[in-house]
Amino acid sequence: MIRESARVVIVGSGMGGGTLAWGLAQRGIDTLVLERGSVLPREAENWSPEAVFTDRRYKPAETWLDDDGEEFHPGVHYVVGGNTKVYGASLPRFRERDFARTEYPSGVSPAWPFAYADLEPYYVQAESLYRVHGSTGEDPTEPWRSRPFPFPALPHEPYVEETMARLSAQGLHPSSTAMGIDLRPGGGCVRCQTCDGFPCRLGAKSDSETCALGPALAGGSVRLLTDARVTRLELGPDGRIARLIGECSGEPLVVEGSTFVLSAGAANSAALLMASRTSDHPTGLANSSGLVGRNYMVHNNTHIATIDPRRVNDVVFQKTMCVNDFYNDLGDGYPGGALQAIGKVQGSMMKTHATRVPRKVLDRMAGRSMEWVVMTEDTPSVHNRVTVDQDGRIRVSWRRTNYDRHEVFLAKVRSLLRKAGYTAIFEQRFSIDMNSHMCGTAVAGTDPSASVLDPWCRSHDIANLLVVDSAFFPSSAAQNPALTIAAQALRVAAETDWEKVAA
Repeated sequence: MIRESARVVIVGSGMGGGTLAWGLAQRGIDTLVLERGSVLPREAENWSPEAVFTDRRYKPAETWLDDDGEEFHPGVHYVVGGNTKVYGASLPRFRERDFARTEYPSGVSPAWPFAYADLEPYYVQAESLYRVHGSTGEDPTEPWRSRPFPFPALPHEPYVEETMARLSAQGLHPSSTAMGIDLRPGGGCVRCQTCDGFPCRLGAKSDSETCALGPALAGGSVRLLTDARVTRLELGPDGRIARLIGECSGEPLVVEGSTFVLSAGAANSAALLMASRTSDHPTGLANSSGLVGRNYMVHNNTHIATIDPRRVNDVVFQKTMCVNDFYNDLGDGYPGGALQAIGKVQGSMMKTHATRVPRKVLDRMAGRSMEWVVMTEDTPSVHNRVTVDQDGRIRVSWRRTNYDRHEVFLAKVRSLLRKAGYTAIFEQRFSIDMNSHMCGTAVAGTDPSASVLDPWCRSHDIANLLVVDSAFFPSSAAQNPALTIAAQALRVAAETDWEKVAA
């Protein structure tokens, strides 16, 4: 049996867990991070579309279940750094209105238990920690900031510049995407074609391992245990978490501590709480509200490939622009969403979706296409939830919410892009397995009967338990969530009285 202990024990090393570990390291707090996977190797396959997308080299073999009991492969990665090892490194801030209540024609996006102003100083810290490149003054919806971006925006390649000019001619304000890559003077980024969705072979992507956990480990107060899967939390006689139970490299694992933090991702953190049910807590730990696992959200997203047959797209690093003109108002008084260019898609990557189309045809299409994601907010619903069956498998009940807004915004986007010269548009609607922006399964709030966590991610029910990942989100907004997870982790690290939590 492997036995470990620490003052603070963190389960998960992704954006929440890795950033929190960095924040605790700045305070010299004895911290142990448990990661169920191992270090993702730097190897030639990092940059292979076939290895990453066709062979699923870095994704787990496990399957989850949908409402009908059908298996699917979730979009999660169990490696040091979590999903940030392969994310697109888009690191925008949420807008001020994202923290307030928003009413849609078919749903409500609830208010957060704190305002943008409370998180803004930590957005500043997170942008510095994650080497964010960006610009101000281009995006009409950008929130106020107390400091400029730490690094200038990425330069646009000529094809992207021309596309931006065509959108600007329609009265839009295309702007630079806030990106977390190491394009500093002397930095490691080479602006390759295999960034968005790929691991970085050069360590130049601003992932949790590279920017937060690695420096935290170097400080001496933080330790990392890999291949350590936690299966349940156990309470002591005082009603507090006493230990974690699991296995490490095939051996039984017991980890004791004073304070425990779940940062395993919105689905796995909720599943772990439910898997730890006892006779006194039949629906799981920290679940007096009945909301653990409920209000599962994952953005309403559509990938689109747009083709202008008159233009060859010779771009290498495409993910440098976005359009947020309709984020706050689609012209009818209700918010729309975000349009973002994504990394350049190659023919072999298209093949994973367009399975019946010959590869040569897809290669020709890719040579004249530009790819985007259309992102709108989904709203919380008690039906949409994560549960755990008797065998410990995760089941996801999911129906699209607020999708009428997505359809309206998608129609607007199609019109804009056709006017910009794209005569063919192909769509890929996100399905249940494309769940990289999961959130909401342990919502934060001030009322213990209507939330799982307090505004600093501490359980209302169990004094020495926190959940620091996207599970705490009361709403999803319509921006990439990673920077907001990091900012909240830094806020939790700085503003929590860790002595009091442990007492």
